[in-house]
Amino acid sequence: MGTTRWLWPLLADLACVVALAVGGKNTHDASDSGWVVLVIAWPFALAAVLAHVCLTWQGRRAHRVWPEGAIVVAATYVLGMILRAVSGRGLAPGFLVVAAIFLALTMLGWRGVVRIARGPEARSSDPPSPEVSRP
Repeated sequence: MGTTRWLWPLLADLACVVALAVGGKNTHDASDSGWVVLVIAWPFALAAVLAHVCLTWQGRRAHRVWPEGAIVVAATYVLGMILRAVSGRGLAPGFLVVAAIFLALTMLGWRGVVRIARGPEARSSDPPSPEVSRP
């Protein structure tokens, strides 16, 4: 798998995570400290990287909206919240809701825009995801 096939989707997802952290910092912390952004972002960034690594190991392409994009969003959100809680950061109900909506809209949104921009010819030539065996 070429570098760009896994690198650009990962960078786009990390940009979504950083945007979430910057928005959170700007809403709740008026300081100029960049550390606040890192403290907010690291659990979700690590979770997104792990999701991408798992998909890459399985030979799946993380740029797709479904199911790979949904997997990345779910893993980023759930594992990110677990890491955030374990690290002693709060899990306010409002943050849980805002983070879920923001990550879903941005991480699936860029995938949808790319899919539309590529046009129908490119979409039809995109190889399908590996089938999951069902009992």
